[in-house]
Parts: sequence; structure tokens; C-alpha cells
Amino acid sequence: MKAAGHFLLALTLTLSMASAQSQTPMNDSTNKTALATFGGGCYWCTEAIYQMIPGVKSVTSGFAGGTRDNPTYEEVCTGTTGHAEVIQLEYDPSVVSYAQLLHTFWEAHDPTTLNQQGNDVGTQYRSVIFYRTEQEKAAAEKSKAEAQKNFSRPIVTEIVPLKKFFKAGDYHQNYFRTHPNQPYCRAVIAPKVEKFEKKLKQPQETHP
Repeated sequence: MKAAGHFLLALTLTLSMASAQSQTPMNDSTNKTALATFGGGCYWCTEAIYQMIPGVKSVTSGFAGGTRDNPTYEEVCTGTTGHAEVIQLEYDPSVVSYAQLLHTFWEAHDPTTLNQQGNDVGTQYRSVIFYRTEQEKAAAEKSKAEAQKNFSRPIVTEIVPLKKFFKAGDYHQNYFRTHPNQPYCRAVIAPKVEKFEKKLKQPQETHP
């Protein structure tokens, strides 16, 4: 009976531990990473911004939201494939949350201009959040509503499910860091990076 009692006690403890582990949020594990996909105009710009955020493991420039598989940059630029220029982030949720990434999204571009960021005009430059789960969708919609308070004009950002992400050519990866003297980089991206660098040095608000 004692043996049986010890067995039952051990079994109960094992089940309790397994239950506790199953209820532990994935975000609590530093061994887990997640993906997020955003479109905020030229991906060279948004890539350079998100590369500076602690917890972001990698940033990949590419395309999403269109009707053609494996589109080329030239094809997307025609505006006929339906794709948007986007970045796909791999990040550590224990360091930076999805909500914090969304907060940066609203700061990294102007979400009130339809199919345009500065002189970049076309549907490929539209403001868009691609979500993978209903939780991400809800977080994006909540973040959008909160961000609207900071803009006098309506936010036109789309919040749509991600179907496929296509990586852009190697030439477009890490573009600002490898082409710092390119005219577009100096005139458009560099000022945004400098502004964001100053903001990162300031005390940050908490965005759970």
C-alpha cells in the first residue's frame, strides 16, 4: 500500500508539473522566436528601423498580399501583382512584444497616406499589417485604434491575414547598411534612422 501511495503521489506531482508547463505562455521562453510581417512603404526604410530594436533577431525584406508566386522586384513595381513591399521580422517575444513592434510600426511611417510614402507612390507602398493568428489581428486592431489618437487624419492601414511571404532578392537585403552613400539612403532613410536612434536613447513607455 505504501508503494502504491508513493506511486500515486509521484503521478499526481508529475501531472501537476505537466499542467503548469502547458499553461506557461510561449513568450516566457527565451528559446522561442516569433514572426511578424509589416508593410510601411519602401522596405529599405522599415528594415533599417526594425534592425535597431533589441529582441529583433533578423529582418527580411520581401513581398506579400499579391496574386503571383515569387514575384520579382521589377514585377511588383509595376503595381500589377497586388503585392506590398514588406518586412518579415523574427523576434524574441521575451525581449520585445508584438505590441511593441506595432508601436514602432506607427512611428516608422505615415499610416494616413493611401498607397504612398513620401515620393514613393503605388499600391506596393501601402500601409499594411499581415497577421498570422486571431490574437495578432486583435492586437493590431487595438493598436491601430490607439495610434489614431496621434494622427489628425484617418489611418488607412490594412489589417489582413498573411497568405504567403516572398523574400526579395539578396540585393535588397540589409540595403541601408550596405549602401549608406546611395542617394535615396542619404536623403530619405538616414534622417529616419537618426531620429529613431535618438528616440531609442530616451526612456521608453511600456507597451504590454
